[in-house]
Amino acid sequence: MDILAKLKEVYKKWEEIGQLLLDPDVVADMKRYVALNKEYKELQPVSEAYVSYSNILSNIENAKSILQTEKDEEFREMAKLEIEELQEKKESMEEEIKILLLPSDPQDKKNCIIEIRGGTGGDEASLFAGDLFRMYTRYLENRKWKYEIVDFTEGTMGGYKEIILNVKADNAYGTLKFESGVHRVQRVPETEA
Repeated sequence: MDILAKLKEVYKKWEEIGQLLLDPDVVADMKRYVALNKEYKELQPVSEAYVSYSNILSNIENAKSILQTEKDEEFREMAKLEIEELQEKKESMEEEIKILLLPSDPQDKKNCIIEIRGGTGGDEASLFAGDLFRMYTRYLENRKWKYEIVDFTEGTMGGYKEIILNVKADNAYGTLKFESGVHRVQRVPETEA
């Protein structure tokens, strides 16, 4: 199955769900309405990509027909440039679409917990953990995600020996799951500056 056929299939399903969401019987059944609304939102990026991608393909075909039928050299040159530009857009869209069509991990939609612990390094490690905490909270605030501090232990000179956040947002786990691991900093310590 080619990419356009797969996109068209998803688009049709998205349109059908959109029509179902307008049905009074579906609206009356809140459980079904919520499930359909969630599926509608999940299919929306793929459906929008389908519309953009099919527009690009259509514009490529139009430019090719101008190239074949047009006698004016200036119009032919413009059509050639447009085809080159549209081919680049088409290739980049195809990469995006491949990612959109990958099956998602069901865990990705869930909330997550962030734990930041100062490792070895004493006061300097807790200062760095505090910097990481501020960095992550700014990131969460910029995305307008809600979070709450579950537990924390302050360091002696500021920062945190340990801090745990509960992040409540759609796709929080899917976005942050690759942030695990050890972060290391090497700098002139504030404790010695």
